[in-house]
Amino acid sequence: MNETLPIVYISILLVILSSAAVFILLQIFKTRKFETSFSKLQKKLKQEKGTSQEYYELGSLYLKKKLFVQSIALFQKALKTGEEIEAENQALIYNALGFAYLAQEQYDLAIRQYKEALKLYPEYVVALNNLGNAYEKKQLTAKALEVYENALKYDPKNSIAKKRAESLRKRFVPTSSQ
Repeated sequence: MNETLPIVYISILLVILSSAAVFILLQIFKTRKFETSFSKLQKKLKQEKGTSQEYYELGSLYLKKKLFVQSIALFQKALKTGEEIEAENQALIYNALGFAYLAQEQYDLAIRQYKEALKLYPEYVVALNNLGNAYEKKQLTAKALEVYENALKYDPKNSIAKKRAESLRKRFVPTSSQ
């Protein structure tokens, strides 16, 4: 028994270290893939005019890096390429623009972008959730609740809208006066 205890401890330590090593390697490969695609897209768009999809992809990568000003410029370029973009894809770009503005606390601009996305694609639940969030940030509770309830019409299982609508409804419960 005394002889097996150190072996058990070493085995457990080896499993923990192996798991950590695998996790670190996966993160390295993921980061490398991200940086490689970021670099390729960036180079390509510096040398030549890109497609709206390429501008959107690079803008999304900038969003992940939390470089919001650069992402906004790329999303605007994606909308102005002159090529015909499907309404659903335009809605994705407007939603991403709204997200970048929201991250910079430019709530009015974010709300405008989310509304544009919803004009193009009214049942876009992610944009509805984001619009509700923007209204909440602006302290427009009634509008936020209305938007979350609208999102639940399209997706009754939407956990974000459910949770936020429930929370906002509690604010509207009248207090009993004595």
